Amino acid sequence: MVDAVVSFVVRRLGDYIIQEAGFLREVKDEVLLLKNELEWMQCFIKDAEEKQVEDPMIRKWVSDIRDIAYDTEDVLDSCLLKLGRGQTLNHNQGFLASITKCSCIFDQEMIDLYDTNKKIETLRKRISDLSRKRKFYHLEDNGSRREGTSNGLGKLKELRRVISFVVEENVIGFEDDAEVLLGKLLEDEPKRFVISILGMGGLGKTTLAKKLYHDSVVVKKFRRRAWVSVSQDYKTEDLLRRIIKSFGINHSTMDLEKKNTEDLERYLHNSLLKQSYLVVIDDVWQKEAWESLKRSFPDSNNGSRVIITTRIKDVAERSDERNHVHKLRFLRPDESWKLFSEKAFRNSTRDEKLEELGREMVQKCGGLPLAIVVLSGLLSTKKPQEWHLVRDQIWRHLRNDSIHVSYLLDLSFSNLSYQLKLCFLYLSIYPEDSEILMEELIRLLVAEGFIWQEEDQIMEEVPKTHQDELLNRSLIQIERVYRGRVETCRVHDLLRDLAFEKAKELNFVHNYLEIAHSNHFSTSSSCRRLSCQDLQILSYRPSNLRSIFLFSRGFRFLTEADCRGFRLLRVLYIQYYRATPIDYNSFPQEITKMIHLNSNSCVDLPTEISKLQDLRHLIGKFEGRLPIENLTNLLTLKFASYESWAKVNPEKLINLRELHINSYSVKDEKEFSFDSIAKLKSIRILCINCLEDDPMPQLEKLESLVFLELLSKSYGGKKMVCTSRGFRRLENLKVDLDGLEEWQVEEGAMGVLKSVVISKAKNSKLRVPERLGSLSVTTRR
Repeated sequence: MVDAVVSFVVRRLGDYIIQEAGFLREVKDEVLLLKNELEWMQCFIKDAEEKQVEDPMIRKWVSDIRDIAYDTEDVLDSCLLKLGRGQTLNHNQGFLASITKCSCIFDQEMIDLYDTNKKIETLRKRISDLSRKRKFYHLEDNGSRREGTSNGLGKLKELRRVISFVVEENVIGFEDDAEVLLGKLLEDEPKRFVISILGMGGLGKTTLAKKLYHDSVVVKKFRRRAWVSVSQDYKTEDLLRRIIKSFGINHSTMDLEKKNTEDLERYLHNSLLKQSYLVVIDDVWQKEAWESLKRSFPDSNNGSRVIITTRIKDVAERSDERNHVHKLRFLRPDESWKLFSEKAFRNSTRDEKLEELGREMVQKCGGLPLAIVVLSGLLSTKKPQEWHLVRDQIWRHLRNDSIHVSYLLDLSFSNLSYQLKLCFLYLSIYPEDSEILMEELIRLLVAEGFIWQEEDQIMEEVPKTHQDELLNRSLIQIERVYRGRVETCRVHDLLRDLAFEKAKELNFVHNYLEIAHSNHFSTSSSCRRLSCQDLQILSYRPSNLRSIFLFSRGFRFLTEADCRGFRLLRVLYIQYYRATPIDYNSFPQEITKMIHLNSNSCVDLPTEISKLQDLRHLIGKFEGRLPIENLTNLLTLKFASYESWAKVNPEKLINLRELHINSYSVKDEKEFSFDSIAKLKSIRILCINCLEDDPMPQLEKLESLVFLELLSKSYGGKKMVCTSRGFRRLENLKVDLDGLEEWQVEEGAMGVLKSVVISKAKNSKLRVPERLGSLSVTTRR
């Protein structure tokens, strides 16, 4: 985990040197040296983190690195704050007063730079001290975690192999899956092909594979059968030797140890050449694992089969040119209860109260078989009066009771890149059972600086790959899809709990309620993010907070005093409800002094909002003045009235990509002009309503437009025309054509259009243009 934090800080140090050179010119050399020191520390962190489980000295060493990384970030952010990015003189003051003021600023700036320099020197000394301790205490040699049964990782790998091969007597919930896949194994297809079983950790991939592997008909059909568990850390030579042994092929152990990879491949290939075989390759994490093995398995047109189990979508889908992917589902409530009941009530008398507790806990398992099996086994050893204790801390009990649960979860996390680790930990900000808006999550991640753009990339498009990777690894599940994109997702409670525990351990995110109910505030003194739920008042205010998330129906709005304590804030997230009495006119002016604030969501805007130069998304119901002309980094504006938008000069909004304009009054309709829209060269998503003129001549010239939504009574005219060269990139069109009598779409217009949704009155005689006839057109009346 700490590797993710250090890598993030190293990246930010590089950004500081490049982007803030003007402010940090006097300390640039020190920052470069500090960055270099941290980069050297990175070389040892990953290995140290693996060892820290068993060695308290290493655990302390890793914790100290984390604190240095956080303190480094604090020093640089505080320096920028003191130097007053955007600090300006009052243009109305006199000349002599201006010179005096300027002189004071420069003197203070030198003091601040000197102070920053000394703090960076101290940080470097702390790193040097850690390096000395690492050598003095021989920490590299402590808690060795190399392959073997004498260490934790070796034991876990051996446990995985043993568990993978144990045959379970009764498998619930896989009857249909087993029937489908058994048919695939036995079908009359001579060519060898791969069956990939896909699903998140604990969903039962291995269990299903075992059921197939030991099926009597399968045993009879395949003369040779082998099973090998791969996991993340594998060696091809070791896998080949274990496969040969599992097949029962005659061999000398000594001869096998002497053979290199090429010899082992040839030996296995020749041994299977004239025989039908089934091999199960369990727990595959990389596509390269099967690629390194496949040439050892001949295709002799005798119906041989390969089963791969994986939680990685890409591995499942790209394993072979002849491949059947079978994605496992979560258990239904009735299946979950049946699986739970068979073991949980083995030693207890079932009564109404106990069953109610049981059903509540089973529901928390979310249909995950492993969680249900471990829970039922745990409760079978508990007295009835102890069940509610398990219920109160269900996930902690599951992890403590089953090393296999902890192993599966830790594998899911440790295999991620440091950017993905940060993204996954970030999921812990959301309350339990939340339906997470992907668009919102992406904006938050960008605002935090966890994801950055490479050359010629739009920052908000970069996280799409991270979103896909979390889905690919079964760490999040798709909940809703809209416009062909994932709109919302959910995190299984077991994985959310993993994110929450690791985030807390790292001081990455803390839950306010947990802090408020604890007397140990010191553990959260360096807390970076605070997630608050169901609070009336925010009384705990660590000064180094970078993000605050307010999920509540009853908290009071932030005051000036609150904001003064959060000067380093990057993200302020407020999830409000319509029933919440919030006075937006009293939005604290102190927020405009938070120079690091990257994301904001409010309604009635003060003029000082124009100072937030890094603001990227502005979402609310804006009916008054919009002082946004200078926000050149603004990407999203929702939802402005016609009157508000009419007073905006859009020429400087060069990066605006999404715009929603609504009519809140009859007066608004007369204020709107499409001339302003035509100046938005980067606009990709446009939603608008209540137009008097044909919008197409102006809109079709927008080269970047991808999604166009003309809302209720979009256009009151009789005729609308789209010319042959219009809408070159438009993919989605949603339009209300109430009253329209003629719509002309010339050949060549909307050349890449994928979907159209048209609303019109019941008595409308409008015919959909032939040009759109080949598309999937939805007509709503």
